[in-house]
Amino acid sequence: MRLGDKTMNEHNRKPIDWSKYVMTFIITSLLFGLALWVNNILDKSRTGDLRSLQDTISLNILSSETQYDLLRETSCKNVNDSILSTELNSLEQKLSYLESSQSNEEFNHIKKYYELLQIKDFSLMQRLSEKCGLKPISILYFYGSKTECADCEKTSAVLNHLRNTYPNVRIYSFDRRLSVSAVDTLAKIYKVAEPYPVLVINEETYKGFLSIDKMKEILPELKELDKERIENSSSTTSTSTNR
Repeated sequence: MRLGDKTMNEHNRKPIDWSKYVMTFIITSLLFGLALWVNNILDKSRTGDLRSLQDTISLNILSSETQYDLLRETSCKNVNDSILSTELNSLEQKLSYLESSQSNEEFNHIKKYYELLQIKDFSLMQRLSEKCGLKPISILYFYGSKTECADCEKTSAVLNHLRNTYPNVRIYSFDRRLSVSAVDTLAKIYKVAEPYPVLVINEETYKGFLSIDKMKEILPELKELDKERIENSSSTTSTSTNR
């Protein structure tokens, strides 16, 4: 290359525009900082939700114990199966939402609290049943991890349908991956063992998936509730039409 050509090439070469690199660095840093800030806000929100849920469950455990003390001294004519708290269902939904967004030791600790609350509630229902001749509709559901429990997701969907359709049905869910001695004792009483899912209905243990129709065969009370709901719906429609 001749000296003249080399000089011309150096003359034609554009100077580096450092301002573009600086701007790119600033924008990247801002986006990274924004992502960290949003994640921090979400973490604080989840932590707040967990603490609020733990406080609610703790209060419900105390409430359950107090309820039994009150009902033990009450005449059976003042007791029915709707007198107990219906908050278990809403707590279950909150837990399911939080479980889908995170999984850690703190969350598992709260799930253990919730499982103890369920056992207290189930025990209270059993005592009231013996004392006052109530016939509560209770289902115990034992499940494992999704990878080891192929039918657990389908079973959960069926139970959620029952929970939403029949508010008086009390469904108690127990995650067998957690180590809760009271749940272990409950599992031994009803001879619950892998593979999961396992359902205990009317003190009978069923392994594997049960469809809604099968549930209604096992629990004819559900068909009676369906009949009542249809009759009430027809009555409401008739009243509206006559106005």
